[in-house]
Amino acid sequence: MSSERPEPAVSIEDRETFRREALDLGFLQVGFAPSATPPHADAYLEWLGRGSHGEMRWMEREDSVRRRLDPGEALPGCRTLVMVSLGYAPAPEAESPGVHDDVGRALIATYAAGRDYHLEFELRLERLASALRDRWPSAATKPYVDYGPVLERGHAQRAGLGWVGKNTMLIHPKLGSWTLLGELLTTARIPPDSPFAADRCGTCVRCIEACPTGAITGPRELDARSCISYLTIELRGSIPEHLRPGIGNRVFGCDICQEVCPWNDDVPTGELTGLAASWGGPVRSQSMMSWAEELLDLSDDQFRSLYGETALARPGREGLLRNLCVGLGNSGDPAALRVVMRCFDEKSPVVREHAAWALARLDAARGDVF
Repeated sequence: MSSERPEPAVSIEDRETFRREALDLGFLQVGFAPSATPPHADAYLEWLGRGSHGEMRWMEREDSVRRRLDPGEALPGCRTLVMVSLGYAPAPEAESPGVHDDVGRALIATYAAGRDYHLEFELRLERLASALRDRWPSAATKPYVDYGPVLERGHAQRAGLGWVGKNTMLIHPKLGSWTLLGELLTTARIPPDSPFAADRCGTCVRCIEACPTGAITGPRELDARSCISYLTIELRGSIPEHLRPGIGNRVFGCDICQEVCPWNDDVPTGELTGLAASWGGPVRSQSMMSWAEELLDLSDDQFRSLYGETALARPGREGLLRNLCVGLGNSGDPAALRVVMRCFDEKSPVVREHAAWALARLDAARGDVF
Protein backbone atom coordinates (compact mmCIF):
# COMPACT_ATOMS: atom_id res chain seq x y z
CA MET A 1 0.00 0.00 0.00
CA SER A 2 1.35 3.44 -0.90
CA SER A 3 2.37 5.64 2.03
CA GLU A 4 2.01 8.82 0.00
CA ARG A 5 -0.64 11.25 1.12
CA PRO A 6 -3.48 11.86 -1.33
CA GLU A 7 -3.35 15.07 -3.31
CA PRO A 8 -6.42 17.18 -2.54
CA ALA A 9 -8.19 18.22 -5.73
CA VAL A 10 -9.52 21.75 -5.52
CA SER A 11 -12.39 23.28 -7.47
CA ILE A 12 -12.20 26.77 -8.91
CA GLU A 13 -14.87 27.89 -6.43
CA ASP A 14 -12.80 26.60 -3.50
CA ARG A 15 -9.72 28.25 -4.99
CA GLU A 16 -11.43 31.64 -5.05
CA THR A 17 -12.64 31.23 -1.48
CA PHE A 18 -9.10 30.44 -0.40
CA ARG A 19 -7.77 33.40 -2.38
CA ARG A 20 -10.10 35.70 -0.44
CA GLU A 21 -8.89 34.19 2.82
CA ALA A 22 -5.30 34.82 1.76
CA LEU A 23 -6.03 38.43 0.84
CA ASP A 24 -7.70 38.89 4.24
CA LEU A 25 -4.36 37.98 5.81
CA GLY A 26 -2.95 41.18 4.35
CA PHE A 27 -1.27 40.03 1.15
CA LEU A 28 -1.35 42.49 -1.72
CA GLN A 29 -1.63 39.81 -4.42
CA VAL A 30 -2.40 36.10 -4.41
CA GLY A 31 -1.93 33.86 -7.44
CA PHE A 32 -1.60 30.15 -8.16
CA ALA A 33 1.05 28.57 -10.35
CA PRO A 34 1.58 24.91 -11.26
CA SER A 35 4.61 23.11 -9.90
CA ALA A 36 6.83 23.01 -12.97
CA THR A 37 10.16 24.21 -14.26
CA PRO A 38 9.89 28.00 -14.04
CA PRO A 39 10.09 30.30 -17.04
CA HIS A 40 13.58 31.65 -17.76
CA ALA A 41 15.23 28.56 -16.26
CA ASP A 42 17.70 28.38 -19.15
CA ALA A 43 18.58 32.06 -18.68
CA TYR A 44 19.19 31.36 -15.00
CA LEU A 45 21.63 28.54 -15.80
CA GLU A 46 23.43 30.74 -18.32
CA TRP A 47 23.61 33.51 -15.69
CA LEU A 48 25.27 31.11 -13.26
CA GLY A 49 27.61 29.89 -15.97
CA ARG A 50 28.82 33.45 -16.57
CA GLY A 51 29.55 33.87 -12.88
CA SER A 52 27.12 36.79 -12.70
CA HIS A 53 26.08 35.74 -9.18
CA GLY A 54 29.45 36.81 -7.81
CA GLU A 55 30.27 35.43 -4.37
CA MET A 56 26.74 34.11 -3.74
CA ARG A 57 28.09 30.58 -3.99
CA TRP A 58 25.02 28.97 -2.44
CA MET A 59 23.18 29.68 -5.69
CA GLU A 60 25.46 27.40 -7.69
CA ARG A 61 25.35 24.39 -5.35
CA GLU A 62 24.00 21.33 -7.13
CA ASP A 63 21.18 20.80 -4.63
CA SER A 64 20.24 24.48 -4.76
CA VAL A 65 20.08 24.51 -8.57
CA ARG A 66 18.03 21.30 -8.55
CA ARG A 67 15.46 22.78 -6.18
CA ARG A 68 15.24 26.02 -8.16
CA LEU A 69 14.47 24.10 -11.33
CA ASP A 70 11.99 21.70 -9.70
CA PRO A 71 9.80 22.78 -6.75
CA GLY A 72 9.22 19.07 -6.07
CA GLU A 73 12.82 18.91 -4.86
CA ALA A 74 11.98 21.44 -2.16
CA LEU A 75 8.64 19.81 -1.25
CA PRO A 76 8.15 16.23 -2.45
CA GLY A 77 4.82 15.88 -4.20
CA CYS A 78 4.46 19.64 -4.72
CA ARG A 79 1.64 20.42 -7.12
CA THR A 80 1.00 24.13 -6.61
CA LEU A 81 2.85 27.31 -5.69
CA VAL A 82 0.68 29.89 -3.96
CA MET A 83 2.44 33.11 -4.92
CA VAL A 84 1.86 36.15 -2.71
CA SER A 85 3.22 39.68 -2.47
CA LEU A 86 3.47 42.54 0.01
CA GLY A 87 3.80 46.14 -1.08
CA TYR A 88 6.41 48.64 0.09
CA ALA A 89 5.99 51.57 -2.28
CA PRO A 90 7.07 54.77 -0.49
CA ALA A 91 4.47 57.37 0.38
CA PRO A 92 4.51 60.32 -2.05
CA GLU A 93 5.34 62.74 0.79
CA ALA A 94 8.07 60.48 2.20
CA GLU A 95 10.81 62.15 0.18
CA SER A 96 11.13 65.91 0.07
CA PRO A 97 12.27 67.53 -3.20
CA GLY A 98 16.00 67.32 -3.73
CA VAL A 99 16.64 64.71 -1.04
CA HIS A 100 18.62 62.59 -3.48
CA ASP A 101 20.82 65.59 -4.20
CA ASP A 102 21.97 65.70 -0.56
CA VAL A 103 25.30 63.92 -1.00
CA GLY A 104 25.86 63.73 2.75
CA ARG A 105 22.68 61.81 3.46
CA ALA A 106 22.78 58.05 3.89
CA LEU A 107 20.49 56.44 1.32
CA ILE A 108 19.18 52.93 2.00
CA ALA A 109 16.86 50.72 -0.01
CA THR A 110 13.21 51.49 0.73
CA TYR A 111 12.42 47.95 1.90
CA ALA A 112 15.05 48.23 4.65
CA ALA A 113 13.53 51.25 6.41
CA GLY A 114 11.88 49.23 9.18
CA ARG A 115 11.73 45.80 10.75
CA ASP A 116 13.16 43.06 8.52
CA TYR A 117 10.37 42.20 6.10
CA HIS A 118 11.25 38.51 6.33
CA LEU A 119 9.85 38.45 9.87
CA GLU A 120 6.51 39.92 8.82
CA PHE A 121 6.34 37.77 5.68
CA GLU A 122 7.11 34.57 7.59
CA LEU A 123 4.36 35.30 10.11
CA ARG A 124 1.77 35.77 7.39
CA LEU A 125 2.95 32.73 5.44
CA GLU A 126 2.58 30.60 8.57
CA ARG A 127 -1.00 31.81 8.89
CA LEU A 128 -1.58 31.11 5.20
CA ALA A 129 -0.22 27.58 5.59
CA SER A 130 -2.50 27.01 8.56
CA ALA A 131 -5.52 28.27 6.59
CA LEU A 132 -4.67 25.94 3.69
CA ARG A 133 -4.30 22.90 5.95
CA ASP A 134 -7.57 23.74 7.70
CA ARG A 135 -9.28 23.65 4.32
CA TRP A 136 -7.37 20.64 2.93
CA PRO A 137 -6.00 18.68 5.94
CA SER A 138 -4.10 16.11 3.88
CA ALA A 139 -2.03 18.75 2.07
CA ALA A 140 1.61 19.33 2.92
CA THR A 141 2.98 22.88 2.81
CA LYS A 142 6.35 24.63 2.79
CA PRO A 143 6.72 28.43 2.90
CA TYR A 144 9.59 30.49 1.48
CA VAL A 145 10.40 34.16 1.27
CA ASP A 146 13.37 35.20 -0.90
CA TYR A 147 15.93 33.11 0.94
CA GLY A 148 14.54 29.84 -0.39
CA PRO A 149 15.52 27.91 -3.52
CA VAL A 150 12.69 29.21 -5.70
CA LEU A 151 12.91 31.27 -8.91
CA GLU A 152 10.02 33.27 -7.60
CA ARG A 153 9.66 35.97 -10.24
CA GLY A 154 9.14 33.37 -12.96
CA HIS A 155 6.57 31.54 -10.88
CA ALA A 156 4.89 34.85 -9.99
CA GLN A 157 4.59 35.70 -13.68
CA ARG A 158 3.09 32.28 -14.30
CA ALA A 159 0.64 32.95 -11.44
CA GLY A 160 -0.50 36.17 -13.13
CA LEU A 161 1.08 38.66 -10.70
CA GLY A 162 2.95 40.67 -13.35
CA TRP A 163 5.72 40.49 -15.92
CA VAL A 164 9.50 40.48 -15.47
CA GLY A 165 10.70 43.91 -16.55
CA LYS A 166 13.96 44.97 -18.15
CA ASN A 167 15.32 45.75 -14.68
CA THR A 168 14.64 42.06 -13.78
CA MET A 169 11.96 43.14 -11.28
CA LEU A 170 8.39 41.83 -11.34
CA ILE A 171 6.12 44.66 -12.49
CA HIS A 172 2.35 44.92 -12.22
CA PRO A 173 0.57 47.57 -14.34
CA LYS A 174 -1.29 49.02 -11.32
CA LEU A 175 1.13 48.19 -8.48
CA GLY A 176 4.46 48.79 -10.16
CA SER A 177 7.51 46.90 -8.90
CA TRP A 178 7.51 47.92 -5.22
CA THR A 179 6.49 44.43 -4.14
CA LEU A 180 8.19 41.66 -2.20
CA LEU A 181 7.41 38.07 -3.13
CA GLY A 182 6.79 34.98 -1.08
CA GLU A 183 5.40 31.55 -1.84
CA LEU A 184 3.70 28.61 -0.21
CA LEU A 185 4.50 25.28 -1.82
CA THR A 186 1.77 22.70 -1.37
CA THR A 187 0.80 19.23 -2.48
CA ALA A 188 -2.79 20.42 -2.96
CA ARG A 189 -3.68 20.49 -6.65
CA ILE A 190 -5.13 23.99 -6.99
CA PRO A 191 -6.27 25.16 -10.45
CA PRO A 192 -3.61 27.59 -11.76
CA ASP A 193 -4.22 31.18 -12.74
CA SER A 194 -3.55 32.40 -16.26
CA PRO A 195 0.04 33.61 -16.72
CA PHE A 196 0.76 37.30 -17.21
CA ALA A 197 1.88 37.00 -20.80
CA ALA A 198 2.26 40.62 -21.90
CA ASP A 199 5.59 42.44 -21.79
CA ARG A 200 4.69 46.08 -21.18
CA CYS A 201 8.19 47.55 -21.00
CA GLY A 202 8.01 48.36 -24.71
CA THR A 203 10.97 50.40 -25.95
CA CYS A 204 11.66 51.99 -22.55
CA VAL A 205 15.27 51.59 -21.34
CA ARG A 206 15.27 54.08 -18.46
CA CYS A 207 16.40 51.49 -15.93
CA ILE A 208 19.31 50.36 -18.11
CA GLU A 209 20.48 53.91 -18.76
CA ALA A 210 20.10 55.02 -15.13
CA CYS A 211 22.16 52.27 -13.48
CA PRO A 212 25.34 54.09 -12.37
CA THR A 213 27.49 50.95 -12.31
CA GLY A 214 26.20 49.40 -15.54
CA ALA A 215 24.86 46.33 -13.74
CA ILE A 216 21.86 45.99 -16.07
CA THR A 217 23.78 44.83 -19.11
CA GLY A 218 20.70 44.39 -21.30
CA PRO A 219 16.95 43.80 -21.01
CA ARG A 220 16.43 41.37 -18.11
CA GLU A 221 20.16 40.82 -17.76
CA LEU A 222 21.71 41.76 -14.43
CA ASP A 223 25.34 41.21 -13.50
CA ALA A 224 25.18 41.07 -9.71
CA ARG A 225 28.92 41.71 -9.49
CA SER A 226 28.29 45.32 -10.51
CA CYS A 227 24.96 45.83 -8.74
CA ILE A 228 24.96 48.33 -5.86
CA SER A 229 22.62 46.10 -3.85
CA TYR A 230 25.03 43.18 -4.17
CA LEU A 231 28.10 45.31 -3.50
CA THR A 232 26.69 46.90 -0.33
CA ILE A 233 24.84 43.90 1.11
CA GLU A 234 25.96 40.50 -0.17
CA LEU A 235 29.61 41.10 -1.01
CA ARG A 236 32.06 40.38 1.76
CA GLY A 237 35.44 42.03 1.68
CA SER A 238 36.61 44.74 -0.66
CA ILE A 239 34.36 46.57 -3.12
CA PRO A 240 36.15 46.87 -6.50
CA GLU A 241 37.65 50.34 -6.71
CA HIS A 242 36.32 51.14 -10.17
CA LEU A 243 32.76 50.63 -8.94
CA ARG A 244 32.99 52.73 -5.78
CA PRO A 245 32.35 56.14 -7.38
CA GLY A 246 29.10 54.87 -8.93
CA ILE A 247 27.77 53.85 -5.52
CA GLY A 248 27.51 57.49 -4.46
CA ASN A 249 25.83 57.74 -1.06
CA ARG A 250 23.74 54.57 -1.41
CA VAL A 251 25.14 52.74 1.57
CA PHE A 252 22.63 49.85 1.72
CA GLY A 253 20.96 48.58 -1.42
CA CYS A 254 19.64 50.60 -4.33
CA ASP A 255 16.28 51.65 -5.76
CA ILE A 256 17.44 53.53 -8.85
CA CYS A 257 16.01 51.13 -11.42
CA GLN A 258 12.64 51.33 -9.65
CA GLU A 259 12.72 55.08 -9.09
CA VAL A 260 13.05 55.75 -12.82
CA CYS A 261 10.49 53.16 -13.95
CA PRO A 262 7.34 54.84 -15.33
CA TRP A 263 5.21 51.95 -14.06
CA ASN A 264 6.01 53.14 -10.52
CA ASP A 265 4.37 56.53 -11.02
CA ASP A 266 1.30 57.00 -8.82
CA VAL A 267 1.24 53.51 -7.34
CA PRO A 268 -0.46 53.01 -3.96
CA THR A 269 1.67 53.27 -0.83
CA GLY A 270 2.67 49.80 0.36
CA GLU A 271 1.52 48.38 3.67
CA LEU A 272 5.09 47.58 4.70
CA THR A 273 5.85 51.30 4.41
CA GLY A 274 3.26 51.95 7.09
CA LEU A 275 4.66 49.18 9.26
CA ALA A 276 8.12 50.73 8.98
CA ALA A 277 6.81 54.15 9.96
CA SER A 278 5.12 52.76 13.10
CA TRP A 279 8.06 50.62 14.18
CA GLY A 280 10.34 51.88 16.92
CA GLY A 281 13.58 50.43 15.57
CA PRO A 282 16.61 52.20 14.08
CA VAL A 283 15.22 53.59 10.83
CA ARG A 284 18.00 55.36 8.95
CA SER A 285 17.30 58.81 7.59
CA GLN A 286 20.35 60.70 8.73
CA SER A 287 23.72 61.89 7.57
CA MET A 288 26.44 59.42 6.73
CA MET A 289 28.77 61.11 9.21
CA SER A 290 26.41 60.76 12.18
CA TRP A 291 25.60 57.15 11.27
CA ALA A 292 29.29 56.25 10.96
CA GLU A 293 29.99 57.84 14.34
CA GLU A 294 27.17 55.84 15.90
CA LEU A 295 28.50 52.57 14.47
CA LEU A 296 32.07 53.35 15.52
CA ASP A 297 30.85 53.68 19.12
CA LEU A 298 29.06 50.31 19.06
CA SER A 299 30.55 46.93 19.87
CA ASP A 300 29.58 44.00 17.67
CA ASP A 301 27.23 42.75 20.40
CA GLN A 302 25.62 46.17 20.72
CA PHE A 303 25.20 46.32 16.96
CA ARG A 304 23.45 42.94 16.88
CA SER A 305 21.18 43.99 19.74
CA LEU A 306 20.17 47.23 18.01
CA TYR A 307 20.00 46.04 14.39
CA GLY A 308 19.25 42.33 14.75
CA GLU A 309 15.63 42.63 13.59
CA THR A 310 16.45 44.78 10.57
CA ALA A 311 17.72 44.02 7.08
CA LEU A 312 20.67 46.28 7.94
CA ALA A 313 22.10 43.45 10.05
CA ARG A 314 23.00 41.42 6.96
CA PRO A 315 26.28 43.16 6.02
CA GLY A 316 27.06 43.58 9.71
CA ARG A 317 28.73 46.50 11.44
CA GLU A 318 31.89 45.98 9.38
CA GLY A 319 30.01 46.00 6.08
CA LEU A 320 28.03 49.13 6.93
CA LEU A 321 31.18 50.98 7.99
CA ARG A 322 32.85 49.88 4.74
CA ASN A 323 29.88 51.22 2.77
CA LEU A 324 29.81 54.47 4.72
CA CYS A 325 33.51 55.01 4.01
CA VAL A 326 32.73 54.72 0.30
CA GLY A 327 29.80 57.10 0.62
CA LEU A 328 31.78 59.63 2.62
CA GLY A 329 34.60 59.46 0.10
CA ASN A 330 32.12 60.17 -2.67
CA SER A 331 30.56 63.09 -0.75
CA GLY A 332 33.51 65.40 -1.32
CA ASP A 333 32.80 67.00 2.07
CA PRO A 334 36.02 67.97 3.90
CA ALA A 335 34.14 67.72 7.21
CA ALA A 336 33.97 63.95 6.67
CA LEU A 337 37.75 63.65 7.11
CA ARG A 338 37.44 63.50 10.89
CA VAL A 339 34.98 60.60 10.80
CA VAL A 340 36.91 58.69 8.14
CA MET A 341 40.11 59.07 10.18
CA ARG A 342 38.37 57.33 13.10
CA CYS A 343 37.84 54.31 10.87
CA PHE A 344 41.60 53.72 10.92
CA ASP A 345 41.22 52.65 14.56
CA GLU A 346 39.02 49.77 13.46
CA LYS A 347 40.45 46.25 13.67
CA SER A 348 38.88 45.34 10.34
CA PRO A 349 41.36 45.60 7.45
CA VAL A 350 38.38 45.96 5.10
CA VAL A 351 37.16 49.09 6.89
CA ARG A 352 40.68 50.52 7.03
CA GLU A 353 41.21 49.92 3.31
CA HIS A 354 38.01 51.72 2.35
CA ALA A 355 38.83 54.51 4.80
CA ALA A 356 42.16 55.02 3.02
CA TRP A 357 40.36 55.20 -0.31
CA ALA A 358 37.89 57.71 1.11
CA LEU A 359 40.70 59.90 2.46
CA ALA A 360 42.36 59.97 -0.94
CA ARG A 361 39.03 60.95 -2.55
CA LEU A 362 38.40 63.67 0.02
CA ASP A 363 41.94 65.02 -0.29
CA ALA A 364 41.50 65.17 -4.06
CA ALA A 365 38.16 66.94 -3.69
CA ARG A 366 39.67 69.43 -1.25
CA GLY A 367 42.45 70.12 -3.71
CA ASP A 368 39.87 70.77 -6.41
CA VAL A 369 38.17 73.34 -4.16
CA PHE A 370 41.27 75.04 -2.84
